Amino acid sequence: MLGVTRGSESHLREFLRVKHDTTLPRFDVLAALYRRRDGVTMSELSRMLLVSNGNATAVVDRLEKDGLVRRTQSEQDRRTVFVALTPEGLAQFEGLAADHERAVDRLFGGLSEADLDALTEILKRMGK
Repeated sequence: MLGVTRGSESHLREFLRVKHDTTLPRFDVLAALYRRRDGVTMSELSRMLLVSNGNATAVVDRLEKDGLVRRTQSEQDRRTVFVALTPEGLAQFEGLAADHERAVDRLFGGLSEADLDALTEILKRMGK
């Protein structure tokens, strides 16, 4: 199982690098912000991605420099910073996500719907 996971992730990392000149961590941050359109705090983002605050900050710094995300300070607590997609970030992610989905479909295209359902059920049971 670990070999399949690593192989799939490696393939997707290379796909993002070659076809989109981006990285998997950047994709993951954009995807998290896409799911939470109103924005999240940097601490929430770190928890969503299961990474340290420092790792999330480094990725957000680059995305902000590229105009894909914006940071705003909380009016209630100056220590709290919210991050959200910009309109450009939203548009770029939607195109990237569609391509990413096609790449994932190609990776798992040899599996039937029944195979995927069985695999999903097994993984859910293992996760309990």
